[in-house]
Parts: sequence; structure tokens; C-alpha cells
Amino acid sequence: MRIRTEFPYTTFVEDVRIPLPDGTRLYARIWRPYADEPVPALLEYLPYRLYDWTAPRDSQRHPWYAGHGYASVRVDVRGHGNSEGLPGDEYDAAELADGVAVVEWLAAQSWCTGRVGMFGISWGGFNSLQIAALAPPALQAVVTVCSTDDRYDNDVHYMGGSVLAVDMHAWAATMLAFVCRPPDPTAVGDSWRQMWLERLESVDPFIHTWLGHQSRDAYWQHGSVCEDYSAVKAAVLAVGGWHDPYRDTVLRLVEKLDAPVRGLIGPWSHQYPDRGLPPGPAIGFLQETLRWWDHWLKDKPTGVLDDPLLRAWISESHPPATVYEELPGRWVGEDSWPSPAVTYTPYALPGGPVRVDSPQHTGVDAGRFFPFGNDADLPPEQREEDGRSVCFDSAPLTDRVEVLGRPRVRLRLRCDAPRGQVIARVCDVAPDGSSTLVTRGVLNLLARHGRDRAVEWTPGDTEDITFELNGIGHAFPHGHRIRLALSSAYWPWIWPHAQPENASGFTVEAADSALDLPVRAPSPSAIPLHFEEPEQAPPLPVVFPGAPEPRPERLVTRDVATGAWQLDVDPRYGGTRIYPDGLEFTEDALETYRIESGDPLSAATRSLWHVRLRRPDLGWDVSIDTRSEIQADATHFVTFNEVTCHSGDETVFHRTWNRRIPRTAG
Repeated sequence: MRIRTEFPYTTFVEDVRIPLPDGTRLYARIWRPYADEPVPALLEYLPYRLYDWTAPRDSQRHPWYAGHGYASVRVDVRGHGNSEGLPGDEYDAAELADGVAVVEWLAAQSWCTGRVGMFGISWGGFNSLQIAALAPPALQAVVTVCSTDDRYDNDVHYMGGSVLAVDMHAWAATMLAFVCRPPDPTAVGDSWRQMWLERLESVDPFIHTWLGHQSRDAYWQHGSVCEDYSAVKAAVLAVGGWHDPYRDTVLRLVEKLDAPVRGLIGPWSHQYPDRGLPPGPAIGFLQETLRWWDHWLKDKPTGVLDDPLLRAWISESHPPATVYEELPGRWVGEDSWPSPAVTYTPYALPGGPVRVDSPQHTGVDAGRFFPFGNDADLPPEQREEDGRSVCFDSAPLTDRVEVLGRPRVRLRLRCDAPRGQVIARVCDVAPDGSSTLVTRGVLNLLARHGRDRAVEWTPGDTEDITFELNGIGHAFPHGHRIRLALSSAYWPWIWPHAQPENASGFTVEAADSALDLPVRAPSPSAIPLHFEEPEQAPPLPVVFPGAPEPRPERLVTRDVATGAWQLDVDPRYGGTRIYPDGLEFTEDALETYRIESGDPLSAATRSLWHVRLRRPDLGWDVSIDTRSEIQADATHFVTFNEVTCHSGDETVFHRTWNRRIPRTAG
């Protein structure tokens, strides 16, 4: 990593309040160059508190862009951080309308050329795409990182039409804690307390809404760019990582967008590609985005349209591990997608009919849904998971097989229950028997005819089903075997269906089933792709004081007598840190997932959050504690949420919510 201290422009930073049409003011921080002429503006628009939570990350990139001749702007969404108003649901109509208003306000400033770009990772990448689909004229270019075009089937709520238990729960619990954080008195003055109390009174846990829409309906269609790709007019650079759950969006965008588009998929987790967090290698991502901005916002000939439509990393085979500093592999380029160099090659499943009826704890070695570069993020050795599944292995490969794209499975199934789930994993099996997860996918059998409806299976019937797995770039070497592992459970990623006694699982007619791999033909004459060394602006000098001995990141406990399995997860959001202005910020969270191997109705989740913000010089000391739980019976999800907030020793807010939400598709 190269820390850059000298830039073409000298810069300054100012905090402002951007007025919205209804009079609400959003808190913004603007890094600007000292320039004789107006410059384009770049917008990052998030609910994650620019004053503290994203400040370290913001310091790496916003000053860097300003130093290269842009007004780089970071804005807190309505009702978050120091912005006025009340918080809403994620990507709701108010958030997107506010975003359009901010784009228009930026374009109208005397220091702006009237040309605006948007960028962001995750939430900021989501709303960049969504605001681009609203097509404000000033918004001419977007860089969207680790984001989705499909809020229903490629976000944290549902996967293959199944309830994504691990992050439906965890993210709802996280956002409950996040929306309860107060504004900072150093930014808003004495009004902080009244603003905080008004926010708290408006809070309703997101889980109520998310579980209330278990099929793809109008709620999920809102903000899903896949509903109308032609609505996007701005040029889009779509970026993802093979270890990020949103990477399939990049493949869809380069195929479907009518607007100018380029795609980039590396080996990365849910992180900006310049940060150097595992797995690498990192790239000079800020330089790549500068080429994009300069072309579309300054009309400079940077050659971005000469780049391949899709640049993708193909990993070489590697032994299983939960973290890799860098993965072996290489970059390849495709000038069209789908690529003529990629052909779906069927791998027939050997044998006759076979029963798949997995224990409910299958999935405890799935790894983290959102890898962030931590030591326990990625799936460990898969042999135990394979043992809980039914596996179909190829013969040892006589040639290298390189895949790029989304594998799919075609299965002939017989089910004895009206509902069920199929989980498919593709693993790279080395000659020593070690099994490395390559990719996976899920299908809720209720959603086999479309994610917008729930159609029960007629018990005893046989049907043909097809579904895609997550995209991947991977090379299986000579002598290795390709393994397709099928299971009927995958906890805690997937919430299990209630099943009639002696009717769980399904039967696969192997002779009429196959794994289709997107095999890429070798192209030795291709021009090698090159990226510059990562560089950033100087980091924010945040201090991390001594902390108690950390908990394990992922701890699996088995009660042999009862058959109960428990997974405890410390998401490692940051602990305690002290900012240069004296703010002390503490976060602590613990997620728990429990299930009994023989009982799908024993599934239960719990999340505990503690947040504390303290300014000793002002005597300001506030804390938020939340508890979130989900269980289910045969007909309903049962949720419990609790929030307790303190200012010093005073309890200023306490509320609990208990809900029973009908199980429809979930």
C-alpha cells in the first residue's frame, strides 16, 4: 500500500447541511480542491455516520479524489448520523428521492461543473445504482462496489427463495442498533437529545417488514434495477469479489445494461479492492476509478472503453482455509458477456436414485455470508459438510478445467412433502481428499416456478428443476476431482422448512440429473491485464486502546447427548476506538445460531449489541443495548426485539416488540 501525501491539487474540507425540498437538512462533508474553475462532484451517500463510523474509510478515498480535481462529497442519509429527519427502511422512496435532490443540489453549486458521479460499497453501491435508475440528468457516471440489482434474491434477506437466516437475522439486528445511535452534540448542539428521542420513537425493527414479504412482490421490486435495466442512463463501473455474496450482479449488469458499462470481479471479500484485506491481491482501485471519472466527467481520453467488458480473476486451486492473504491466480478479460469462450459443459451424475436427507446442522461449516477479511470468514475444510450431504464426484481430471460464470444444476427430484429445499455445493477435491468449497446455490422448492409465488410440491410427485449457483472463476487442475454435494439443509444460512414426520428431504434420480459448468477455453494469446499498486490518502489517526482477550470469531459447540449444535459469531465490527477529536466509540456484538440435528423447528437465532459513544470533555456518555431473537413453529416466525438506551445513568428509552409473522414461502 502506497500512502500518497502529494497531489495535483491542494485541498480543503468543510462540513455543510444540504437542504431538501421538504426543509430537512442532510449532513455532508465535502473535500474540495483549490481550483480556479468549477470541478465535477462525486457523491457517496450512506446511513453509516460520516462523523465517526465511516470516517477512517472516508479519509482513505475522499481526500484522494479531491487531490485529483474533484469535489468529493460524503452525505448521511435522512435520520442517520447528524442528518435531520427520521430513519426509514433501507432504500425506501424517501431515501432515493433525497439522493436525487442531493445530486441536483451538487450540480447547481458554483464550484461544480454540473456533472456528478456516485460511488459506494454495499449500501452506497445499492443506492448509487437505484438513483441512477431514476436518471437525474446531472448524474453521468457510477462506480458501484459489492452491490445488487435484485433486492429479493441477491441481498441479505432471501437466497433462492429461502429465508436467509444468517443475515436476515444478523443485518436486521445490526440495523436496529445502528438506527438507535444519536447525533453528535459537537455537530448539532443541544438539539442532539430531542433529535435522538424523536428517532427512537419512530423505530420499528426491519425484520418485521422483511419477513412480511416472503416472495418477490412490489416491496422487493422497488429499488431492484433488474426490473428495468434500460432505466439506467449513467455509465456504470460494476465491481465485485468472488468472496462477496453480490458478485452475480456484476455478471448481470455487463450483460443487461444498455448504458455504457464495464465489470470487474477480483478475489476479494466485501471490501473496497484497494484496502489490502484478505483475500488479495489488492489493486490500485482508486486509480481505476479515476480513469472512469476522468473519462465520463472530464472528457479525458483515459482508455476505459478500450478495457474488456469484463475483467475477472480466475483462482488457481488452493487448499481449504478460512483466510488467505493472497490467492493464486490470474486476470482474464472478456469483450462480451456471455462470452463465446465460455461453454456450458454437462457433468452427468453417476448412479441411480439416491435419498438426500441431511441433518439440520448441515451448514455449520458454511463460513460467513459477508466475508470482511477476518481470520474465520471463509469456509473451512468441507469434508465434514460433504459427509452430511450426498456427493457425486467426477473421475480424476485428465486436463485442467477452468470455469468462469454461474454453474447450474439440473435435477430430477421426488419429494414426499409439500415443501423443501435443495442446497448444491461445488467443491475442488484434491488427491489427498481435502475438499475446498468453490461455489454454492440454493433453491426453495416452493419457489421453483418463480420467486414471486409459492407453489407446494405434490407429495410423491417427480419434477425436473434447474437453478444456478453463485458465479465463480476457478481452475480445477489435472488429477483433482469435481464434487457436487447436495443437501436438504444448510443452517444457519437457510431457515429450514417445517417438515411432516418421515417426509423430509428428497430423492434425486441421478441418471437424469447433471451439473453444468461454464468452462472457459484457454486463451494464451490474450494481452495480460495490469493494475497499479494500491494507493490511498493518509489514514485517519484513530487509536485502538487495549482490549480484553477477544472471543473466538466463530465457535461451534455440539451437545452430544441432545444433538444440539450452536454457532457463536463475533462479527468483529471494531471494538473500542478513539477519534482525533476525542470521541470514544465502542461496539460489541455477539450472534448465536442454535439447532438440533433432527428437528427443523428447533432453529433459533439471537443477536446482542452494545454501542457506547462518549466525549469525556463534554460529559456526554450515551449507550444503546439491543436484543433480537427469531424462532419459528410450523405456521409462524416468532420475533422478539428489545432496545434500551441510556444517557449517563438515565434510561431515556426502552421498548420491546413481539411479533408472530405467518410462514408463507419461508
